[in-house]
Amino acid sequence: MASSRKRASGSKETEPRTVVALSGGVDSVVLLHKLRDVPGISAVHVHHGLSPNADAWAEFCRDLCRRLGVPLKVCKVNVHKQGQGLEAAARKARYEAFAKLPAQRIALAHNLDDQAETVLMNLLRGAGVRGARGMLPRSRYGAKVLWRPLLELTREEIVAYARAHGLDWVEDESNSDEALTRNFIRRRVGPLLGERFPAWKKALARAARSFARADAKGERLLRKFLAERGLRAPSEAKLVEMLKQLGAGGSRTLIEHDGARLRVYRGAIVEDRAPAPFTPMAWKGEAKLPIPALGGELRFRRTRGRGIAAHAKPLAVRLRTGGERLQPDARRPRRTLKNLFQEAGVPPWERDRLPMLVRGGDVVWVPGLGVDCRYQAAKNAPGVLPEWRKMPG
Repeated sequence: MASSRKRASGSKETEPRTVVALSGGVDSVVLLHKLRDVPGISAVHVHHGLSPNADAWAEFCRDLCRRLGVPLKVCKVNVHKQGQGLEAAARKARYEAFAKLPAQRIALAHNLDDQAETVLMNLLRGAGVRGARGMLPRSRYGAKVLWRPLLELTREEIVAYARAHGLDWVEDESNSDEALTRNFIRRRVGPLLGERFPAWKKALARAARSFARADAKGERLLRKFLAERGLRAPSEAKLVEMLKQLGAGGSRTLIEHDGARLRVYRGAIVEDRAPAPFTPMAWKGEAKLPIPALGGELRFRRTRGRGIAAHAKPLAVRLRTGGERLQPDARRPRRTLKNLFQEAGVPPWERDRLPMLVRGGDVVWVPGLGVDCRYQAAKNAPGVLPEWRKMPG
């Protein structure tokens, strides 16, 4: 014990580099035992005060660290639910305590079983790639690195190690509470899956690694996308949040960064501009009709047998408000613009910024969709063909 303390106090570093999160359970006890000889190692026990055995667990950790010669800090925290579950609130309080520690790296005792359970829970909650990747061997929480050295070991292997080295540990009575999702999966769902798929935990952990690689690829693509547009690189925390939102895949997802607006549609990241106010306007026969508020101009080309019939006047320019219908092909039924836009692959946020030509209450022409059959020029009859052109820059 003395030699360990001498080593730590004689280190050139004023603060320990790595702190082991020690709950007293078998996983964290094994983790501490494996890392006990790492230079500058220390431990932290977060005292949530939620169990009548909390004081006994803290004392167990003190005794263990004394025997191993590892400095220990016991942090008492207050757990406030504030609209979230008790488990989530305790985790929040625990990580806030970690953030205040002087060490750069927090070693956590998550194992392969935890990983499989996490991936399964995330998938059942409808998570995207970011949830399916589970926990990473290394991740960040603010300025801290979260390190999970046991992520490739099963719970069975960890218990075997503890017994082989004569290690004691404590049991948290809340682990038997099946009202908690993780415990329900561990005690009910897991054994049932094991009957049909004996290697389900390793399979899900392997899938998590694949999703993590895909997520890392997404990070590279996002950084490249931002760099190509001259946008500054986001902070680590902002990057994680951006990837999380983009990974959700919602067509209405909007991320604002460095004055730009980013959206995702059908798997691609696109840049969107903040809309300027637009007032409906009349078309008086001009060949070109600039519309700065929409970032482009309408152009009109005189034709025969194509486009809008000459009788379709007067025409006005306005935006879609919802519920409008169009029938570009007389052989097909009249359909909503929403359905037609979906078929054409027009992103939702662009649909509301496309200038339509209307006559009274009728939609005559929509960019990318065409002219309504009621207003199409007859064969060899004069017509006008509109075109919507976005201005560069």
